[in-house]
Amino acid sequence: MPETAARVEVIRPGAFSTLQDLGRRGYQHLGVSVSGAMDEVAHRLANAAVGNPPAMATLEITLLGPVLRFSSRALIACCGAELSPSVDGKALPPGRAMSVPAGATLRFGARQAGVRAYLAVRGGFAVQPVLGSLSTQARAGLGGQAGRPLAAGDVLDLADPGGRAPRRGARALRARQALLEAMAEPGPMRVLLGSEWPQFSPGSQARWLDGPWRIGAQSDRMGYRLEGPALERHVRADLLSETVSFGTVQVPPDGRPIVLMADRQSTGGYPRLAQVAGVDLPRLAQRAPGETLRFALIDVDTAQRLLLERARLFADLCSGTSSGTSSGTSSGTTPGIPSHASPRAT
Repeated sequence: MPETAARVEVIRPGAFSTLQDLGRRGYQHLGVSVSGAMDEVAHRLANAAVGNPPAMATLEITLLGPVLRFSSRALIACCGAELSPSVDGKALPPGRAMSVPAGATLRFGARQAGVRAYLAVRGGFAVQPVLGSLSTQARAGLGGQAGRPLAAGDVLDLADPGGRAPRRGARALRARQALLEAMAEPGPMRVLLGSEWPQFSPGSQARWLDGPWRIGAQSDRMGYRLEGPALERHVRADLLSETVSFGTVQVPPDGRPIVLMADRQSTGGYPRLAQVAGVDLPRLAQRAPGETLRFALIDVDTAQRLLLERARLFADLCSGTSSGTSSGTSSGTTPGIPSHASPRAT
């Protein structure tokens, strides 16, 4: 008797659920957005819990989660925003792997904290990559599930959902805890000075750093629009379009800053006031419209040191682990993170 195909059926899609990996790199010169997971830390931790490499695609779930039915047994984990996930009524512990039986239904409930949760399935999703990535860029209709968020009735094939959760050693557990604590840090978002910082008036520079700034309702994976006092640029010369990146803070003519996010364009012609430090981009990704932000200035050396410290924690996360010997609920981490799979640059 043939085995049932390993797949996930979308009963309800949730608010905005898309497949994301670490991004579509190498094509920005052609105008193709990098995209990728908004919260790289939660994405990596979810993959680690089920023993996947960090670059494997997860399902990024925004605010209101989907209802998913598994046709075969699978090992899953969910990290990031606390959206009350449960499997057939049994709570799915955050950041821990759970073996779900064939026919099980995964549901998400009330939002407790954060914006984006990441669902990893051991072995990953059997989706054809586009330009080397499974990441969904919905505005361009590129990648993921037909280039769009999930819809009711979609079926996602699973590549190889078998296996057991790996065991995690003390060093890896400490690294995981340190990563989670860094994500929970309530302090301001750290920023570096942008190329056009000197073109803004001293009063505007002070207002930017004094805050607070409210995340506007028209904020999404492309950019966060900030509400607050208009910033004034005392140099009125036109600018050529230049490279922008995840975390670049642009100021359009209305003086209201926009923080560019994962689905940003590849170039922009608005003045660049600041750049959010790479280490704080996952924290920013978990802040919702209506919440307020403050910013604190750091230098390049500090930003690089913070990013290297996080890279060392990811290296420790995969140290001292081995394949698990039992299924069911357990905490686990990936057997190894390739040396080339470094975090995003500052």
